[in-house]
Amino acid sequence: MTALVDEHPRLGVECVLRELHIPSSTYYRWRRAEKEPCERRCRDVELTEQIREIHAASGGIYGSPRVHAALKREDVHVGRKRVERLMREDGLAGVSPRRKGFTRRDPKATLAPDLVNRDFTASAPNRLSP
Repeated sequence: MTALVDEHPRLGVECVLRELHIPSSTYYRWRRAEKEPCERRCRDVELTEQIREIHAASGGIYGSPRVHAALKREDVHVGRKRVERLMREDGLAGVSPRRKGFTRRDPKATLAPDLVNRDFTASAPNRLSP
């Protein structure tokens, strides 16, 4: 929103805000927030640094539950959801445990011959063909 007013200074702030039905007090609060971030944003920056250090020390393996536990051990009081949000915003993610996969057939391989002569046709539903 503030970018729109910055791009077109000749229009005037009040005219643009009136057309967009935004109170001028809201605009000036946005402007002040850009210059002076609130305590929470400042604390988020500090926490993000700590989270990066813990994540890097783990070799990039720790996800948000382990990072949260490590912060608790360091007596940093922060919520689990906040750690999740900060990690997501910073692009940090843990490594998930490897899942047992399933076998994929090689499309180039030849199919095995049907040695028992299976026949899957039925004369009617729920009827076995002799």
